[in-house]
Formats: sequence, C-alpha cells, structure tokens
Amino acid sequence: MMHSTFQFRALIAAIAVTALVLFADSAIAQDYPNRPITFVVPFAPGGLSDVPGRILAAELQARIGHAVIVENKPGASGITGASSVWRAAPDGYTLLVSALADVQNLHYLSVPYDPVKDFSLIGMVTDGPALVLIVNATEPYKSVAELVAYAKANPSKVSFGTSGPATSPAIAVTQLNDLAKTSIVDVPYRGSAPAAAAAAAGEVQGAFAFYANARSLADSGRVRALAVTSAKRLENWPDVPTMEELGYANFYHAGFVGLAAPANTPAPIVAFLNKELNAVIHSESFKKKIEPLGMTVPEVNTPETFTAFMRREIARQGELAKLAGHPNLAK
Repeated sequence: MMHSTFQFRALIAAIAVTALVLFADSAIAQDYPNRPITFVVPFAPGGLSDVPGRILAAELQARIGHAVIVENKPGASGITGASSVWRAAPDGYTLLVSALADVQNLHYLSVPYDPVKDFSLIGMVTDGPALVLIVNATEPYKSVAELVAYAKANPSKVSFGTSGPATSPAIAVTQLNDLAKTSIVDVPYRGSAPAAAAAAAGEVQGAFAFYANARSLADSGRVRALAVTSAKRLENWPDVPTMEELGYANFYHAGFVGLAAPANTPAPIVAFLNKELNAVIHSESFKKKIEPLGMTVPEVNTPETFTAFMRREIARQGELAKLAGHPNLAK
C-alpha cells in the first residue's frame, strides 16, 4: 500500500512539473517576439542560403512588426555560424539559416554538433536549386549519351569544373563516373560560379553548375544544358531532362534552405515561427522572388517533416560520401 501511495505521489509530482514547464513555455510564447530576431547565415553574402534567407527575413519582419536582422558568419564550410547558433540561448531570438552543407559536413569534416538532435528544427524555407549539367557550346556532344560516349572514347580527356572537394558538383562528377564508367577529370575552382564560367570560357569542357549560373550562361548561348539533377523537370526549364529519366538512378543533387533554432527552444515559439514561416513562403511575393534562383517551396512544411527530410538527407549524403571514398567514413 505504501508503495502504491509513493507511486501516486511521484506521478502527481511529475504531472505538476510538466504543467509548470508548459505554463512557462506558454507565458514565454505569449510575449514572443518582443525584440529583434537574428538570422545567422553561415556563409558569405550573396550565396544560395543568404539570398532566400534575406528575402524571408524582410517579409517576416513585415509580418511580426519586429526587426529581423541577417548576420553572416562564414567559416569552416558553415560550421562556424552553425556553432554560434548551437551555443545560443534557446529563446527564439537567434536562428540558423541552414543549408545542404550542414548535412554534407557530417561526412567530410569534424562537426561538434548534430544538425538534427542539437537544434529545434522549424521548417524548410526552399527546396533546390538543383545542379545543371552544362557543357561548352562548342563541344560536339549535344546530349548526356553523346557526352558519355565521347568521354569513354577519350579517357581523362574531358574535364569538369567543380567548386572543390566534398561539394555537390564534385560529388556529382564522382557519381557520373561511377555510373557511366567514365573518367571525367574534376578541376576545382573557388565556387560554383567560377567553375561554370570556366566551362563557358572553354577552360574545361563542362560543369555541374547551380541553376542561376547555368541558366544565365545557357541563355547567353555560351553553354548547352544537357540535364538537371532534380527529382523532376524544372517548371521554368521543361525541355531539359533529369539525369534519372536518362537512366541514371538516384542521381539527385539539389540544395535546400531551412530554419532552425537552438535545441530546447520552447515548443510554442517553434510553432509560432513555423506558422509565420509558412505564411511567408507560400505567398506569391516570396515565390516570385525565389523562382529566378531555381528554388521552390514545400507544400507540407512542419518541424516534423523537416526533421524527417534532414534524416533522409544525412543518410543519402553518407552513401554519396562512401562513393567518393572519403576517409572520414572509414570508422
């Protein structure tokens, strides 16, 4: 009997503690936000996460009536900026504009945090852009099949510009070589834009370039777009086939931008931010601004769906890193 009484009292105490936590979280959320919010972008201004992050910040600021400040903290492939948010107070006032690098870094670098477990994930901001396989307009191949045939007939004579080791363009070259049994040479440049420009100038024969760079060069007639690495054809470039429909299974390389807070951010604050995030990204104003970047927005966008996406992407990028034979995976 005494044991049952003890269990009952323990249960009542646990319920009381839970109620106090929920009450405290609710009280915090009712007063939130009451000062400026900072978006930390862990890369330099003008990048693939910075631009949509700034668009989101401006439109969110207009909705909530408080300043939303964008602070760029580049360094260590995004780890420097992400670490500053990881260590920040979980009060909803310091948020991370996350990107694909947060997932890829786990498989190539020493990362002090877990991008899922050590953050309160709020939601996805944009999906994409995909990579576009471009070749110099003077090259004889006008399709991926012709490119592959030429590369096989001329081993190591075809070179692609990339943005350096462990980046999506370099991983895409490795995957194409693996699937097509080619030996296309990876020539690293200081970013996707310089690599695409090198393809346009004829320094290399081609590149896997991000949409914005690829589209402008293709529209100018300097390069030819042979395929995209998205799951389906791009609505605003429908005549360019996907790598998968050309027979290259699981050839998916696309970025994303998300929003995350430090772990243990009160649930009501996460819910508020998710609601406001969805209101912004599903507006016509936001969609029109990101369309030239080759980005789209998710239809269903909750903390749970973003968490599930991140876990899937971590596993997928791990498989691609194994393909590249990266030593960090030999554990």
